[in-house]
Amino acid sequence: MSMKSEIKRKSLHLTSLTVPAVYLLFGKEAALFFVGLSFVMFIVLEPLRIVEHFRDRLKRKLGLYVDRQLIEIVEREIDIIAREHERRSIGAHIYFALAAFVIVYFFPRDIAIGSIAVATLGDAVAAIIGKPFGKHRFKNGKSLEGSLAYFVTALFILSFLIDLPHALIGALAGTLAEFYELPPDDNFSNQLAVAVTLYAFRKIAF
Repeated sequence: MSMKSEIKRKSLHLTSLTVPAVYLLFGKEAALFFVGLSFVMFIVLEPLRIVEHFRDRLKRKLGLYVDRQLIEIVEREIDIIAREHERRSIGAHIYFALAAFVIVYFFPRDIAIGSIAVATLGDAVAAIIGKPFGKHRFKNGKSLEGSLAYFVTALFILSFLIDLPHALIGALAGTLAEFYELPPDDNFSNQLAVAVTLYAFRKIAF
């Protein structure tokens, strides 16, 4: 994926910051409703994205009301920012919404907000720094510079929500999860890695 496409993809991912924003402004119940509704919508619409038959039917119907050239442009842009494995399988937004719902429901407010924000911003900064400036590459394609960018971003975010020892542990957990791209998808595992680590560390420390 080109740097331009990567920036487009990460810009779209940054809309996920609406989840911690809703939590901060309106509380846990509102955040659960928002994420839950988003998840249901994603599930309903997902076949239209990955199943060619459904996608063609939708394009024909939309073509009655929307300019066909505009439809083609939108479809091309979506295809550009999608990872290769996402073009015929579950998209990152599904995994992200599911993990965000679990985290908001089960974890304390500061951990939930922090882990979702870290997974969103940390991943974006790591890609934006790592792709053009990553000089020290690992076998999996990740770079030392990208991982450091993630860690610093995560530490910065978490330091506003929790104490420094917890912030360091959480930032490290997120960095490792992002580096190893834990299954089933890093948009799922990254958030949970931060949340579970922070919660466990809090229980052990106190």
